[in-house]
Amino acid sequence: MEILKDFSLEGKVALVTGASYGIGYAIAKALASAGAKIVFNDIKQELVDKGLASYKEDGIDATGYVCDVTNEEMVQDMVKKIEAEVGVIDILVNNAGIIKRIPMCDMTAAEFRQVIDVDLNAPFIVAKAVIPSMIKKGHGKIINICSMMSELGRETVSAYAAAKGGLKMLTRNICSEYGEYNIQCNGIGPGYIATPQTAPLRERQADGSRHPFDQFIVSKTPAARWGNAEDLMGPAVFLASDASNFVNGHVLYVDGGILAYIGKQP
Repeated sequence: MEILKDFSLEGKVALVTGASYGIGYAIAKALASAGAKIVFNDIKQELVDKGLASYKEDGIDATGYVCDVTNEEMVQDMVKKIEAEVGVIDILVNNAGIIKRIPMCDMTAAEFRQVIDVDLNAPFIVAKAVIPSMIKKGHGKIINICSMMSELGRETVSAYAAAKGGLKMLTRNICSEYGEYNIQCNGIGPGYIATPQTAPLRERQADGSRHPFDQFIVSKTPAARWGNAEDLMGPAVFLASDASNFVNGHVLYVDGGILAYIGKQP
């Protein structure tokens, strides 16, 4: 069908930050399967090497860089190298992020600032670095990995929720400021995703019952399951492709319906 051509990323260069593993890696794989040339970074060489090995195993020709995305000078240097060695970045996915689960009154200001720096300041820094070349090229796609915490609060995640709420508004502001240059900036808000990091929360108890947190998530999700990294692939390709050229400033929540659901009556 002709419409499928709009989803092709052939000839596009995609930078996915923090994509050595996890959600970022899954999104990068999806973009590669649609034809994009993948570039990624991580904060340590060993993580970049781990990512490169995984991409190679999956038959993906990716290029990796060591870069701290909270350091503006390092980011500017990385973007210049990518443009010289791979090409101008057509697609940016701001995926790198951290979370600290600490009650607010126990959290230090330094810990709060660190989360804000990685989860909010870094997307600003990287987007700022790629937008000028997108303007010159006449198009660009920016995808910020937001969160359900862009909309909701929860115990122990004050810094994360503040950062992801700010990222939602940064997404809207990039749209407002640069939409006229044919740059679309949107977000993806993952729900609870089954990853190695969340595996302990999904292990069966000694009596065969679900972990209490697993029970909580499944009961709050109309889909009655955790998401998989693969559930984010289609939305990422859509927002990176020409199929979304008139979608701007939007956050697409891939959460199995949690945000739409008040929960069952006790």
